[in-house]
Amino acid sequence: MAEKIDTKIQFSGLKSGKYNYDFTLNKTFFSTFENENLEDGEVIFSVLMEKGDHLLTFYFSFKGYVRTICDRCLQPLDVPVSGEEKLYVKFSDTESSDDENIMIIPENEHQLDLSQVLYEYVATALPMRCVHPTDENGQSACDSEMIDLLEGMQHQDNNEHEIDPRWEKLKELKIK
Repeated sequence: MAEKIDTKIQFSGLKSGKYNYDFTLNKTFFSTFENENLEDGEVIFSVLMEKGDHLLTFYFSFKGYVRTICDRCLQPLDVPVSGEEKLYVKFSDTESSDDENIMIIPENEHQLDLSQVLYEYVATALPMRCVHPTDENGQSACDSEMIDLLEGMQHQDNNEHEIDPRWEKLKELKIK
């Protein structure tokens, strides 16, 4: 079994300044989250933390790929992901924030687990629609058997123009 990825940052005891961290997210990391469309991949994060007296500022830069399911043919698909994000972490026992770039943690906290943040950055970097790309000839790299099946179903639907007579009778009942 692969070793669990430690995404906790111990900030108590550190002097004010800049600190660098690197994380490589892989199947072990993604499998801890319940998302069947995002269970594998390799994404490398570079994280810069600036520690101040009452504020932590994180700068995230990431690049890699995740394995998901093609929305067209339902076969595995590697999708490239990359991005840059910024997160402010404030210390307060009373405040809360609706801003997605601000996290409030208790003043007595001494470490921060970034796993949920890293996962969300990767998940939101995925395109709305994930499909296999086309090759140089304009042909889809999707599973050809599934595409043939889908096209056959579409052709069958287009050929079924005959309307059930019961529906025609219901149309007559429409209020005009």
